Amino acid sequence: MRILITNDDSISAPVLPHLIEWAKKLGEVTVVVPKFEQSGKSHSIELHKPFEVLACDRFPGVRTYTVDSSPADCVRYAVLGLHEKFDLVISGINKGFNIGTDILYSGTVSAAFEAVCLGCKALALSTGFEEFQTALAHLDEVWERMGQHDLFSKNDIYNVNFPEHEVKGIRFTRQGGPFYSDEFPSIGDNLVRPTGICIYKDAHDYSVDTDAVLHGYISISPLIPQRTNMPLFRELSALNP
Repeated sequence: MRILITNDDSISAPVLPHLIEWAKKLGEVTVVVPKFEQSGKSHSIELHKPFEVLACDRFPGVRTYTVDSSPADCVRYAVLGLHEKFDLVISGINKGFNIGTDILYSGTVSAAFEAVCLGCKALALSTGFEEFQTALAHLDEVWERMGQHDLFSKNDIYNVNFPEHEVKGIRFTRQGGPFYSDEFPSIGDNLVRPTGICIYKDAHDYSVDTDAVLHGYISISPLIPQRTNMPLFRELSALNP
């Protein structure tokens, strides 16, 4: 298996070497990651100016590049710039959950979406801000569960979130609602500072990614890049001449 690893936390992410070592058990690994942190960049790409790509030798025996652009551009460069084909793209492990509507802003999840748009299977991995050891300890369990149900034959992208500290089990989930929002306090000189606030409301519904993760379950959500409201489209298409 040919595996591409990317993230939005940059080449300096502390979890990156550990994820690489785990992925090497699955196949041949290539790493293409942002030079600097790109959290919250969503699916942005650079269209109007050149950006730097550097090969580096930080991880012995693993081909590694830094890209001075977004996570989506990392995937674009790996596939379209290096002219490579990958069986699986792993994005993460992100420092911070990507659950609920936050996945719309996530550079981690968007890199996985870009991979799917380019014909690859993709796995987005995230955990909390405090530590990543729990996520690493349960990667094998998640991979085995996915293989047990042959999930990649059913869908191209999965969003996986690991709780911190305590894991009660694995649940298949759907995207939940809002988790974070922002306030914009003024700091003077016509500047405001986006300040995150948690607006999560616990419904104790463990079929939802937010509730499952925050109650100690690993959440595996099947996602799709298709944004058409298909039930409504089918209804409206009957009105076409």
